[in-house]
Amino acid sequence: MKITPTTIADVVILEPTLHGDHRGFFLETWRESTFDSIAPGLKFVQDNHSKSGKGILRGLHYQLKQPQGKLVRVIAGEIYDVAVDMRRNSASFGQWVGVTLSADNHRQLWVPPGFAHGFVVTSESAEMVYKCTDYYAPEDEHSLLWNDPALAIDWPLQDLGMAEPVLSAKDREGKLFADAVVYENS
Repeated sequence: MKITPTTIADVVILEPTLHGDHRGFFLETWRESTFDSIAPGLKFVQDNHSKSGKGILRGLHYQLKQPQGKLVRVIAGEIYDVAVDMRRNSASFGQWVGVTLSADNHRQLWVPPGFAHGFVVTSESAEMVYKCTDYYAPEDEHSLLWNDPALAIDWPLQDLGMAEPVLSAKDREGKLFADAVVYENS
């Protein structure tokens, strides 16, 4: 598995080796020993599967008391996946990284605990699966405003012919980064 750093040191892209022929393909999506080299001591406790239509933006979500690291991959379609560093003591606090994940490129994104996470669907629909290092706790969930000018996330909405994404009520009410609660230890 190829591990590629992003502009934020703790967020990495994992690219599995694809073995294919006329019958199809095989790839290893997760191996404990490889993951342990990236995030020693973290274990996955929950797997999730999400399906969304074109232009739907989910996020930017994070949990404070039960921070979730997420290993994200797309099994159908394509998304633009974003991680925002919410760790006050981090050198990359308030910075974001975005990566295109698709069923075709087989890339995975490791979003460590302490980051807000979100994505927008850039194909007609997309299905993503992701492993989490802690359980979902709705009472502990927080949301950043997707279009906070202080973050200036370059969502590819113009490429989709859209000025605004499709959002849930919860995501429309996300907080500005300046007003958001953050992780005090990193």
